[in-house]
Amino acid sequence: MSPDDIDRFFARLAEKNPEPRSELDSVNSYTLLVAVVLSAQATDVGVNRATQHLFSSVRTPDEMLALGEVKLRESIKTIGLFNTKAKNIIKLSEILLRDHKGMVPEDRNALEALPGVGRKTANVVLNVAFGHPTIAVDTHIFRVANRTGMAPGATPAAVETKLEAVVPDHWKQHAHHWLILHGRYICKARSPSCSICQVSDICAFSEKTTISHSGRSKE
Repeated sequence: MSPDDIDRFFARLAEKNPEPRSELDSVNSYTLLVAVVLSAQATDVGVNRATQHLFSSVRTPDEMLALGEVKLRESIKTIGLFNTKAKNIIKLSEILLRDHKGMVPEDRNALEALPGVGRKTANVVLNVAFGHPTIAVDTHIFRVANRTGMAPGATPAAVETKLEAVVPDHWKQHAHHWLILHGRYICKARSPSCSICQVSDICAFSEKTTISHSGRSKE
């Protein structure tokens, strides 16, 4: 995909959705951090369902510690890996209180030092909570970057490096969300909706789906 194609790609996504937002519910940077930790190997819908009640009373690290690990596990038991995630959230809450005055640090190294927080989670927090132009490569972004030819790579790290290099600076602030939403709702894994995709003519995917006379999607 050429630089001009990439610019047009994001311009079209921006035209449809000028101010994309994370679909994870949160009320502050701490609840965002918790939600992103919970979202590993889980859907945003599932996480939001679990945190709806949790975040009504727990919005700070000290409130999380007051809740305790047992009650936290009960609140998030519908989410995959909930036992490990509960332990990590309690531990990171302790660290935030001990080392960061209860605040979520605006620093990649400090974020990645927290239990359950890797590069992808740190990138989401830096982007959503603090406005950094970071790109967190999840399964959706990995697929879209490879399928479209925008930033092909064998690993999330390789894709992130390429996206950082090819996405124009004026699109980087929201590129993370545009790519995730495009992958989640249009450029889906098993049945991409190429026939209604606003960037289909730019995309390098060689097996674009079309709509047959029966109304069914086919390749």
